[in-house]
Amino acid sequence: MDLSLKDKVVIVTGGAKGIGKGITTVLANEGALPVIIGRNEKDNRTAVSEIEANGGKAYQFVAELTNPEECEQSVGYVKKEFNRIDGLVNNAGVNDGVGLENGNYEKFMYSLHCNLVHYYLMAHYALPLLKDAGGSIVNISSKTAETGQGGTSAYAASNGGRNALTREWAVELLPYKIRVNAIIVSECWTPLYKKWIHSLPDSEAKLSSIVSKIPLENRMTTPEEIANMVAFLLSERSSHTTGQLMHIDGGYVHLDRII
Repeated sequence: MDLSLKDKVVIVTGGAKGIGKGITTVLANEGALPVIIGRNEKDNRTAVSEIEANGGKAYQFVAELTNPEECEQSVGYVKKEFNRIDGLVNNAGVNDGVGLENGNYEKFMYSLHCNLVHYYLMAHYALPLLKDAGGSIVNISSKTAETGQGGTSAYAASNGGRNALTREWAVELLPYKIRVNAIIVSECWTPLYKKWIHSLPDSEAKLSSIVSKIPLENRMTTPEEIANMVAFLLSERSSHTTGQLMHIDGGYVHLDRII
């Protein structure tokens, strides 16, 4: 299926690693022009080089997204380079384990800035160009907002906020025909997930236990599978889809555990 994304300019926050890298790679393969926004210039440039080596195009801008001014500067870079934004993928964030017992006000608020506040800021600053292009927004979210996890209050709250903003923006932006959707990630195999698993006692047994509970094929979701849905939601092929929370998780959240 041709998603008609050729030469579409799409911002991908945290687009150099993990799920974000999967998204930028798939978009580049579709002929889009992904712009990676992230704090680590080396990671950004490596991702761009890999895409270019495979015949695609990608761009990058170094920004610390917890800093509002740098969020604005990153959008300014895209405006200067392309004078258009066809899509925004809010993806950057980390499950930082700021819980109710082990956290405090400062840690909680910092986590919100790492995981939620920049979603608002990037959409706010990108909005004028998104209006011009009739663009689309995709927010990457997590099952923690729906299922809980334990020991990660700030991250769960951030993802609840991501889900709420998805529906709020879908309503607010109806007059501009800007569609806004979210993808809810459950168990997706990324470098961060691997690091977390290996930090646990008897990590292999824990991983086997998790995988056994994923209904479809008893395997982890891949970043590419998340990315494929992102590309679809950014494209006109999903032209009547907005305000949706799409679970790309092999049935992990919703199917009966008895199976």
